Amino acid sequence: MQKPQTSKPFLLSFGKKWMIFFYCSLAISITTIALTIYLFWGFSNIKHLKAQIIIDNLPPVAIIIAVRNEEEDLANALQSVCKLRYSNCRIIVVNDRSTDKTAEILQEFKIKYPQITVTTVMELPAGWLGKNNALYQGYLNSTEEWMLFTDADIEFQPDALAKAMSFAVENNLDHLSILPKVVSRSPVLNSVLATFTIMLMIHLRPWDARKPKSNAYVGIGAFNLVRRSAYEKAGTHLAIKLRPDDDLQLGFKIKRAGLRQDVLIGGSYITLEWYKNLRQFNNGLLKNSFSVANYNTVEAIANVLLILISIALPMPVMFIFGTTAIRLMAAAVLLTHILYMSVSPNKWWYAFVIPFAGFFMAYTTLRAMLVTLKQGGIYWRDSFYSLSMLKGEE
Repeated sequence: MQKPQTSKPFLLSFGKKWMIFFYCSLAISITTIALTIYLFWGFSNIKHLKAQIIIDNLPPVAIIIAVRNEEEDLANALQSVCKLRYSNCRIIVVNDRSTDKTAEILQEFKIKYPQITVTTVMELPAGWLGKNNALYQGYLNSTEEWMLFTDADIEFQPDALAKAMSFAVENNLDHLSILPKVVSRSPVLNSVLATFTIMLMIHLRPWDARKPKSNAYVGIGAFNLVRRSAYEKAGTHLAIKLRPDDDLQLGFKIKRAGLRQDVLIGGSYITLEWYKNLRQFNNGLLKNSFSVANYNTVEAIANVLLILISIALPMPVMFIFGTTAIRLMAAAVLLTHILYMSVSPNKWWYAFVIPFAGFFMAYTTLRAMLVTLKQGGIYWRDSFYSLSMLKGEE
């Protein structure tokens, strides 16, 4: 007589799956908590702009601003630049084919502030992104020892440049970036930006940019202060003329050239409203999210999976499907996130938005790749750039 089959193999298999789930949860929890502690440590090693003492005899600076159809934010931002307490600076605004009231605003400022020089780009040269070419034209129209590349929507406190330059001179730097305070009228966008910042900082490790032997680097579009000789040694914008992430790439080129760079936390001294809502943020990242993967489909998909596995899925999966022990791990991770958000310039409840932000960033990365492939390139400021051009194949 045949013996009835036992369910023991099934139970063993089920038990193994739960053990795998347990150890994966444990690994993710330990890694997440360790990275959060690392972020605390990293940011504690970045000095603050407000703490810097202004020294005498600061070198001349050319403030170079690329503008294109910026009528909404330009006046406020440019007003703050003109009120900088820095006697030895010149403001070079490059108007890149604007079709709105930008030219009129610039003309009014030029009459009122003699330190402003306006250069107009009438036609985009072949093989250039518009902003990159405009910044390069600003360089060509300057002679100053230092150049500050900044954006048209940045607002400065009057002592911001003097404090930054004092730090650069005192530390014999070739390149200084400043982390701005990013604000938005949208609480949801602010919460997503908090997670985006965590992702970016872990990737860049800006606190290590000052170390000559580290491969970490930093470049911030809001504030890239560069010594002229360093900019030229790094290849100028000619070396990155087709990179949508020109600010990061400039920092990368400078670091790779063996030059000295560092970063400061700007706080309220340098602020901007990057995007006004989540939809603008998503559309804004269309132009450069795929470039982070060097327009490589496999690398972009790997980035999407990494975001899902490391940010979006862990806490929801652990809380919903986990045992008591696994849920306690998820609670420890959540508590760590709450502590981080509370101590950093964020709100504690942003910790609960991290999974959503992870899904959003994964979707944005995937969408950027698919849209770029479908279009065969990117649209940026009403201009189209083919994928073959962006890859340097034409």
